[in-house]
Formats: sequence, C-alpha cells, structure tokens
Amino acid sequence: MTKRNRKGFTLVEMMIVVLIIGILIAIALPNFLRARENARLRACVSNMKQIQAAIEQWAMENKKAANDAVPTLSDLSPTYIKTWPTCPSGGNYTISGTVGNYSISCSVHGDLYTLINSL
Repeated sequence: MTKRNRKGFTLVEMMIVVLIIGILIAIALPNFLRARENARLRACVSNMKQIQAAIEQWAMENKKAANDAVPTLSDLSPTYIKTWPTCPSGGNYTISGTVGNYSISCSVHGDLYTLINSL
C-alpha cells in the first residue's frame, strides 16, 4: 500500500468553516446595527440638550419673558452655540414654542422630551 501525502483542506472542512463564520455573522450583525443606531440616538439627544442649554443661556442673558418667541439660529450662533449640531442620522433640528414652553425636535428621532423618557 502506498501512503498518500495529504496537504491542505478538504472541501467539506472548508464548507464547515464558512458555515460557522456565516452563523457568527448572522448573530453579531443585528446586535452591531442595534448598537450603532442606539449610539446615534444618544448623540442626537446630546445635541438637543446642547441646543436647550444655549436657549436657556440666551433667555437669561437677554432677560426674555416666558411668552417671548424662541431664538433663531442667528440669535444663538456664534455666541451661545459655536456651530449648529447635526444629527448623526441626517435629521434636522427645529425649535418651536415660546421661551417658557418650547420644544426641540429632530426630523428623524422626534421630540427631546419623548426621547429622554424612552431611554
């Protein structure tokens, strides 16, 4: 009998390795995508809190009453907020209401207070 010199992997061994890698990717990918979206949401909330702090500071320094209109971007920039933050998911921030009762929202994630309560 002759002894065969075997080098490399068989097709079955390669298919098993590819199958195991595929299963690991199938498990890890949804978790990765969920974590990435959660990080984007938290960054968006942080940006809205930064806008909120700039509005509060603007209102105190300019002695605004509760029924005055909320400031515009030109009122806040560059004194109270150097650069207008951008949503990591591509949304736009809007401010509505009065100084005493205003709402900051993102076109992608929604209202700041709703997001804070959901986290």
